Amino acid sequence: MKRNLSGSRRSFIRNAAIVGAGVTIVPRNVLGRGFVAPSDKLNIAGIGAGGKGASDLASFAKSPQVNIVALCDVDDREAKGSRERFPKASYYKDFREMLEKEKNNIDACSISTPDHTHAVATLAAMQLGKHVYTQKPLTHDIYEARILTQAAKNIK
Repeated sequence: MKRNLSGSRRSFIRNAAIVGAGVTIVPRNVLGRGFVAPSDKLNIAGIGAGGKGASDLASFAKSPQVNIVALCDVDDREAKGSRERFPKASYYKDFREMLEKEKNNIDACSISTPDHTHAVATLAAMQLGKHVYTQKPLTHDIYEARILTQAAKNIK
């Protein structure tokens, strides 16, 4: 007894296509829920949290995809406003200590220190593979610029 399976094959393919379309995974943002997963947020550390650093951090914080997770400033009086605005952020006085302790918690650094430390802080963050936003001037001389260029090339 031989059965005709061609009809059942067609039915199987049609039903499989319908089921496949029904279980397609759709990202949450397509559904319009407006929810941003914690893993989709950028964790930023601020090196230089007072003065221009405060306004830079405030601008970053306007985005719902940003967390300000660490602050660093040598002058507590200058950093007071940022510390009040971002109370959950860890606070440090030495950016080297901050980068060492927070390296697994941060994705990027905003560097708004006095000009003579821009290149040093930028290099320290880049060596940890962090993205950097540095106020101008980035460097004081060609040598510092070449060091930062080489560091950028070495990032994996």
